[in-house]
Amino acid sequence: MLELGFYGSLLLRISVDVKRKDFKEQVIHHLATIFLLSFSYCANYIRIGTLVMLLHDSSDILLESAKMFNYGTGWRKTCDSLFVVFAVVFLVTRLVIFPSRIIRTTLLLSMEVFEPFTGYYLFNVLLMVLQALHIFWAGLILRMVYKFLKGKLEKDERSDEESEADVEEDDKGKEKKMDQGDCYCEKSKENLNSKLSMLTNSCVLNNLTHHRSSVANT
Repeated sequence: MLELGFYGSLLLRISVDVKRKDFKEQVIHHLATIFLLSFSYCANYIRIGTLVMLLHDSSDILLESAKMFNYGTGWRKTCDSLFVVFAVVFLVTRLVIFPSRIIRTTLLLSMEVFEPFTGYYLFNVLLMVLQALHIFWAGLILRMVYKFLKGKLEKDERSDEESEADVEEDDKGKEKKMDQGDCYCEKSKENLNSKLSMLTNSCVLNNLTHHRSSVANT
């Protein structure tokens, strides 16, 4: 129930969080995890649900710790060490243990105990969705590891395109606003000058008219 509340909060917060390249994958992952947690809890699949949570949380702890040392304290070496350990744990748990032990048990070995039913297909489809997401994120992690070994890793691989695009969009938006502001100021100045010239002309005409009328009266 604590894990379900945690992923529920992540799903609600993701709409106001920084949108990265894997935004859609994050939404799919949170929804699949919430369905899996709810289904395993209601169907009393406590052991399989606990194993899935254990495999996922074992690497997530390392990832959050690496982020904490990177953004919070700036301990770069500690962050790099935790990132390497995280990459190894992630690849082993989610690309080796998860498909070979968890999915194999739920998909094949469970058929030796009972016949397939609706929940069997739902449960295994959601687990395979998670596995597909694991492969996607493993590719990003391997790219980050490659850049790390080359000494070119400066930020999160997921934020490269997103951050640059946001900066460009922000710059373009600011330029557009500045251009619009300049155009508006120029138009305002032109309108003000035209009104002043009209007012001046009218004042001059009134003075001339008044002067002529006074001369005629005289």
